[in-house]
Amino acid sequence: MRVHVVSDVHGATDALARAGDGADALVCLGDLIHFIDYADHSGIMADLFGVAAVEKLVELRTARRFDDARAWSQQLWSGAGEDRYAVMERAIRAQYAALFAAFPTPTYLTYGNVDLPHLYADYVRDGITVLDGETTEIGGRTFGFVGGGLRTPMRTPTELDDDVYAAKVAAVGAVDVLCCHIPPHWPWLVYDTAARRFERGSEAVLDAIRDTQPDLVLFGHVHQPLVPYARIGRTECVNVGYFRGSGTPYVLQW
Repeated sequence: MRVHVVSDVHGATDALARAGDGADALVCLGDLIHFIDYADHSGIMADLFGVAAVEKLVELRTARRFDDARAWSQQLWSGAGEDRYAVMERAIRAQYAALFAAFPTPTYLTYGNVDLPHLYADYVRDGITVLDGETTEIGGRTFGFVGGGLRTPMRTPTELDDDVYAAKVAAVGAVDVLCCHIPPHWPWLVYDTAARRFERGSEAVLDAIRDTQPDLVLFGHVHQPLVPYARIGRTECVNVGYFRGSGTPYVLQW
């Protein structure tokens, strides 16, 4: 059995269309939307307001001046001449239409912290299975899926309270492979060397690793991790990579 795993697609439609080549199934751990790329400053915001505006926004966020970043964003939107939520939803829907069309069959999918999962239903087709706080069997192994992120000063669209997230982890229970968008709360796994900050990892996922010892925990979210891999007990914890940057899926075979 060969399964390809991607995370943090962020609008990489052409690469996504090739991500399942040679695999029996594709697993996607979310963050489909391409809102802002911290490397080249492309994305929805650049399309709307230009690269220079995004460069300033990234600079403020990287300096952890989140209030100033929000003020700058509000200033940009004040001159848009149209409701920001309508503009954003239109842009997101265009990306989702292209991305869901690119998914191979079968694809098993959850969502990331920048996604709008309530829109997924409009684009799901036969062969695409959306899972959150749920399990499925792939090639005789049990896979559990937990979508979304946790509360941060960034205030991305799908950040959840810790207890809500923990309840989803508990609902998954013991599995062979635990698939999350965010990593377990393990310092080496949550530090982003490019953004120069610790992202939020999940204590609930870390507890589940210690309690149930799955074979694998797969995740993304941290685009440039200090380390992409750690072993906790007998569990291998793997950051499957920043797919928009690499265009290469993580390969899982058994």
